[in-house]
Amino acid sequence: MKKLFALLMVLSLALALVPASLAEGNVLRYGTDAEPVGFDPHTISAVASMRMIGQIYNTLVDVDENLNVVPELAASWEQPDDQTYIFHLLDNVTFHNGRKMTAEDVKYSFDRILDPATGALGNSSSYVGDIASVEVLDELTVKITLKTINAPFLANLSSSYCSIVAKEVVEANEGSLLRADAGTGPYTLGEWVPDNHVTVNAYPGYFDEKGKATFDAIEFYVMPDTAARLAALRTGSVDLIVADTAMLDLIGGDDLQVISYQSRNYTGLFMNVQKAPFDNPLVRQAINLALDREEIIELAFNGKAALSGFVPASLGHWAVDVSQNEYYTQNIEKARELLAQAGYPNGFDCVITVGLLDSIRDTGMVVQAQLEQIGIRAEVQNEEQAQYVADWSAHNYQIMVCQNGAGSDPSRAVAFFFKTGSSANIQDYSNPRVDELCELAVATSDTAKREAYYKEAIELILNDCIVAIVASPQEYFLASPALKGFAPNASNANNFSGVTLEK
Repeated sequence: MKKLFALLMVLSLALALVPASLAEGNVLRYGTDAEPVGFDPHTISAVASMRMIGQIYNTLVDVDENLNVVPELAASWEQPDDQTYIFHLLDNVTFHNGRKMTAEDVKYSFDRILDPATGALGNSSSYVGDIASVEVLDELTVKITLKTINAPFLANLSSSYCSIVAKEVVEANEGSLLRADAGTGPYTLGEWVPDNHVTVNAYPGYFDEKGKATFDAIEFYVMPDTAARLAALRTGSVDLIVADTAMLDLIGGDDLQVISYQSRNYTGLFMNVQKAPFDNPLVRQAINLALDREEIIELAFNGKAALSGFVPASLGHWAVDVSQNEYYTQNIEKARELLAQAGYPNGFDCVITVGLLDSIRDTGMVVQAQLEQIGIRAEVQNEEQAQYVADWSAHNYQIMVCQNGAGSDPSRAVAFFFKTGSSANIQDYSNPRVDELCELAVATSDTAKREAYYKEAIELILNDCIVAIVASPQEYFLASPALKGFAPNASNANNFSGVTLEK
């Protein structure tokens, strides 16, 4: 009786989250796992927000699933020298307010990104921080000159952090796009009801016929509870849900589609080196050696993840085989010895901050138990999304479990997260040799040299034990059998171009 009551409660919750009045017309109803924190493409990195940002905004170029740079808002480009790029824009792009996009908008967008007051994530050498000038040559031609050679610059432009935005919309919203729409994408920002749903509506003036919206609207429902998401899909209240590996064991006889791809994301522990005792490398080494990563993969990811470093195997020849690194093999005795050498023979108390995703929370719980074996008494602090993001931004933590994206080039995977002063270097790590190697790697287009520089940097970071990366997960969706054409990949996990629902 108790199980039946619990099931009925979950079903009631699932149905309550999807108002019938919204679920009319040619609408895709998408059950997601977290609340978005806003929609400014230049300042927001939260996965929950990126799902909508990707529908609302475009960039000059894109990267396909094979990591090839392809046109988007730029029809073509040329490179007169190693530090100059000239982009020729499409002539038929309009913003959602109906105004034609021009080269002035490209200049404004990059000026906004480069303005320190914006706090833009793209204002680093891992993205476009090396821009010296942006010059409008004519209505549809823009020249970007770099301060120095930056080999992955074109690929970096594919990031949503480099989205092209409409100046008048930014100004009308006092400089903030957290709740505004200044985009050119296939969908426009509609209703946002916090803790319930976000709607994006088809933009009839979208420039690309192939990428045009196939739905009148997409409704993103906030369903942090996995049971509620699955129940909503089973009852037909939603058509697609973000899934996790635990769900796969629950769908036995269900007529549901399992859709997956190998991500370029990774999950691990980030240690704040500005806070004792994590400023001590012996403590960080001990924590790394205390971890049984295979157990974490089994318990937190249901076995559906690959042992990984911060440059996962899905980045191909750029990756390093971390299984050969000494700190990736659990050694409890050595970990205890290192803690004693560091002055903590009886361990210490600390806080592990978790949030956003079940896999992050579950990783924190498993790590808590593993650290206890070497005397580290960790409290797991599970934060709401907004607080977790705020603490990430402010570097307000001791140990934080994070899931990061390695991007399409090691410039992001290495420099963006580990170069001194980088906006995503939340551990406040600084190693002059790592900085030097990152500079050398972006200053040459010789792939063999870049690979050698990055691999040396990766080994230095691994041996400094600044982070304890665990795994790169498979990402899963569950969908109604009626959903056709949805084929996510690591470059675009929420691409609904050409996707349909059979009624």
